[in-house]
Parts: sequence; structure tokens; C-alpha cells
Amino acid sequence: MSRGYLVRLRPTGPWRIGPDSGARNRVDRVYHSDSLYAAVTSAMLQLGQLDEWLAATANTGAAPAVRLSSAFPFYRDTLFVEPPKSHWPPPPSARVRWKGARFVPLAVVEALVAEKHLDEERWTVDGESECLIPAGSSARAVGPFRATVRRCAAVDRITGVSVEPHETACLEFRAEAGLWTVAVFEDQDAENRWGDLVKAAFRLLADSGFGGERSRGWGQTAAPEFTEGEFPAMLVSAQAPAANGVEGEAAPAFETANWLLAMYSPAAGDSVDWRRGVYTYTSRGGRVESAAGHGSAKRILRMVTEGSVVFAASELLGAAPDVAPDGLPHPVYRYGRPVTVPIPVRLPSVAKVAP
Repeated sequence: MSRGYLVRLRPTGPWRIGPDSGARNRVDRVYHSDSLYAAVTSAMLQLGQLDEWLAATANTGAAPAVRLSSAFPFYRDTLFVEPPKSHWPPPPSARVRWKGARFVPLAVVEALVAEKHLDEERWTVDGESECLIPAGSSARAVGPFRATVRRCAAVDRITGVSVEPHETACLEFRAEAGLWTVAVFEDQDAENRWGDLVKAAFRLLADSGFGGERSRGWGQTAAPEFTEGEFPAMLVSAQAPAANGVEGEAAPAFETANWLLAMYSPAAGDSVDWRRGVYTYTSRGGRVESAAGHGSAKRILRMVTEGSVVFAASELLGAAPDVAPDGLPHPVYRYGRPVTVPIPVRLPSVAKVAP
């Protein structure tokens, strides 16, 4: 078990998380781990730690000193997450459209892994945030954020004439809501070396902003909140279901699989059995933010997404490939180091892949 920091970010204004399509009138609901790593790396540059940080986390053949999960929504004490695809959605219900929920509370994940029945009377899906939330009073039956579109136009500084009107989608968070992530350290030496610097990086980013439209003040947060503990016990306790004890029936067989809380780019030595598991993948692109090539398109990389469940013979290492465009004088790493939670999966398990 490793040490980790649970980081809560409470936005003070809109957040812009660009979707894979790049469409300005759409916004993603997850701040993916590769984007979060890029933000933390930019902060490490300002803290004078860039070379050491990259050597410890990106361009190392060994396990990285620090792993970052993607950032998921929370509301008050409820942490939402993309559930393991091997367990979600539950069987169809006449009352709750389970598959409409992209995020569920961590307590629901524990129930799913333990093969406990979800009471459909207790839950509803908030369409705006795609979160599974408690059913009941209207005050509670609202998700932690909503997606909206802000309209604006550039103004010519000389003539004062408004030009280039456009729309930009963003997330607007409720009071007491925000995004959470975890930073997981490889060992005690890694925490001693990087713990305070990781906290400093998040505090710096809280002021400068995460995501897009930072020049407009978007992406800023209140002071980050850090909870230290053992990972993954600080999030869930994923135990195999107890045998049902029915006479004459064999106990069900379970095998441990890896539930991904971050984007994953397989390393050459990762022994993943792609014939099994339940996983999806997406293509990640984006543009370089550097004085040497600002705005240049990064090379596209296909990555396994959060919520995927994969089987492997050993711990997943992951990779951080260089996706810099041709001619750029420095590398640009696409962070694909996974943060995983071991969960029991009933056998047999056959691979299910979605494009």
C-alpha cells in the first residue's frame, strides 16, 4: 500500500476543460490526468524543479516517484468517480437509467464490487452533470456542476468595434462542490522528496488556473485542501464478495483486476491481457504551450480511459511518450502513468472494447 494525498479543488469561477473533439461549444466533465500532469509540470518549472520532476515522473524506465489521477467531481463529503466498467451499469431498471450516469459515489463502487443490490428508490441521475445522486428533495437532487455556454466577442483596441463573436462552453460549480484528485507516491523517499513540492504546485495553480481560458480568470480555485493517507484505502475498500453459502453450489471464482483512475498509455513491459477486461480508449491531442512552439499541434496518442478495468500479470508501469511535433527543440511528454485500484472481478471475464 502506498502513501497518497487526496486533493480537493474548489473552483471560484468557471472551468474550461476542452473535449477531445476540440469543439468550443462543448466541455468535458473530467480533468484528465495527462492535462493535470501538464499543469503540475508547468508549476514545477516555475518552482525551479522541472528537470528533476521530469526525470522522476516521465522519462524514467522505473516506477514513477509520483502518479496523478484524473480529477473527478465532488459535492460536500461525496466523491464521485467513473465506476469500473466491469461492474457498471447494473441491470436495467424501470425507474433509474443507470447507464446515463458517468459518475457515481465511491460508496456505490464499494457496493458494486461487493455485488450488493442498488436500491433504485434511493438514486436518480442528474442529466446536467451525469452524476448518480440521492433521490429525494429538490434541494438534494442536483448535481455538483452544470455545463453552460458563455458568449463573448473580441474588441478591437483601436476602433473599439466588437469583432469575432464566439461561444465557449464551461463548467459552473455549486457551492461546496469541486474536483478531487489523488497524488500517489512510490515510497516514503518519494513523498519526502516531492510531497511539499506537489502541494506547492497545486497552490500555485489555484491562483494561476487550470484548463482553458485562464487569461479570463477561468480555472482558478480556493486554497487546495490536502488529506494524507494510505492509498487506495483512503478511497475505497474493495473486497471480494463473501460466499453465499448455498449448499451444493461452488463458491464463485474471482480474480484481481486493475481499475483505472487515470489515463493509461501502456509501457512496453506491461503484461496486460487485452483479451480480457472491460476497457475503452480515446485519442488525445492538443497543442503545445511553450515559447519554443506555442500553438503547435502535439502528435496524437491513443490512450485507455478512466474507469477501464484491465488484467495484468504484474503492476502496471505505464509510459509518458514524447508527443512533440517535428522540429520542436524539447520533448513534450504525454503522461500515461496509471493510478489503479485493485478490485475483484468474477470469472470468466471477456474483453469488451469500445472505440
